[in-house]
Amino acid sequence: MENIVLEMIDTHKKLLSAFETAGVETVITAAGMITDSLNVGGCVYICGNGGSAADAQHIAGEFVGRFRKERNPLPAVALSTDTSVLTCIGNDYSFEDIFARQVEALVKENDIVWAFSTSGSSANVLKAVKLAKEKGAKVLAFTGKVDSQLEQLSDVCLCVNSEQTSSSQEIHQLAYHIICNLVEQAAT
Repeated sequence: MENIVLEMIDTHKKLLSAFETAGVETVITAAGMITDSLNVGGCVYICGNGGSAADAQHIAGEFVGRFRKERNPLPAVALSTDTSVLTCIGNDYSFEDIFARQVEALVKENDIVWAFSTSGSSANVLKAVKLAKEKGAKVLAFTGKVDSQLEQLSDVCLCVNSEQTSSSQEIHQLAYHIICNLVEQAAT
């Protein structure tokens, strides 16, 4: 058991080191893109499946509530939270449409769609991102595979390249907390 624990810690350290080397500028760029959007009345829409859906909710909570300081709420919506909307779209259309249909209804030019897909190939996320781009929104992507379809469609992409989804998600969480902090500091 000790070997399993130490191996997981070692993997985390390696990914954290790679993030420190290659991800800092990406995080700063992402925070600037979000801040610019919010400053012109934009909203951040966040989507992902499974654990990434939980991350979407977490980020929306940090923006609408607060992260570290008292400030005005920042507009953010997790597209994975309304079970009636999700099941309606899934039933009447398809699971592949659950985020795209919401993007069609809600997203405007100057908004951000923050898309999580550790594989970089989740069909429902890709469909939403393509539609968001057509509508003039910017796309921030968090992935776990280099040169994925999602990375190619994004304006800014943080790729934590790992064979283990959970390992990518650990660094994603650190990165989005940093982004929340930077955006909060810049919020007016």
